Amino acid sequence: MTCDSSICKQKTIEREISISGVGLFTGSKVSLTLKPAKENEGIVFQRVDLPNKPKIPAKLSFVKETPRCTILGDDKISIWTVEHLLSALSAYEIDNALIEISGPEVPISDGCSRSFVEMIEQSGIVDLNAEKKLIVLSRPIYWSQKEVHIVALPASDFRISYLLHYPKTEILKSQYYTTVVDPYVYKEELSTCRTFSVYEEIEQLLEKGFFKGGVLNNDVILKDNKSLNSDVLRVAVIIKDNKILNPDGIRFPEEMARHKILDLIGDLSLLGGKIFGHIIAIRSGHFSNISFAKKVLKLLEMEESR
Repeated sequence: MTCDSSICKQKTIEREISISGVGLFTGSKVSLTLKPAKENEGIVFQRVDLPNKPKIPAKLSFVKETPRCTILGDDKISIWTVEHLLSALSAYEIDNALIEISGPEVPISDGCSRSFVEMIEQSGIVDLNAEKKLIVLSRPIYWSQKEVHIVALPASDFRISYLLHYPKTEILKSQYYTTVVDPYVYKEELSTCRTFSVYEEIEQLLEKGFFKGGVLNNDVILKDNKSLNSDVLRVAVIIKDNKILNPDGIRFPEEMARHKILDLIGDLSLLGGKIFGHIIAIRSGHFSNISFAKKVLKLLEMEESR
């Protein structure tokens, strides 16, 4: 695979642009600003609310945890829920950007990546002189653990196929979606697909102190007088007794599978390059996405050392 046109040039955004909101898990009110960056600088987060404004590169080696989201950081700082923003940047092939953030979590916005797509499009995209890093799979590679599997096959483009299977919930029992990943398809088919959860999992998250960004009033009552408010129903698809609680329903018949693809794009972006391959994922989540990406990275490093 060679770069002979602007499609393989590194890109950054044209001008800085900001957004503010609340982190879903931490409940932190934060502002976030995307800024242009020079070639080969990569995607970098900067905690501007902390002394010395420390920076965290969006790389696999900085993944700390994956508790229903992807957390980047080091032994001193963390940045939660980076996957939706990274997904949009990756789909629009933004290689270099500085992300200034005033708290520990990327704003959840409406539970998908639509707001980040809007930011990128409003900012504009510019080509840089350096060529992109290309991740070209030379042979099949897979990762499996129990009922979770991810396979990558060589391909001339970037395609993801996803099979969702939650056997205990009829709505989630079987969803499948496959798509080539490019900016147009991403915007129209993936960016509006929200994160989701079954009702019982929300209760567990509340008990563990998560979901602080979505517990404000009593629109939907959980047991023990805990509340699941309308804000949660704006940022996540909630399922109870095989029914969608959200008043507006779902945006696509397979919205949940599509959101899993959105997440996977964000997690795989931590490889730091434009992927050429067909990724086939079965029941994968953030932990398996990151584990698979680390296996791909190890293979690439072995091939480069030969």
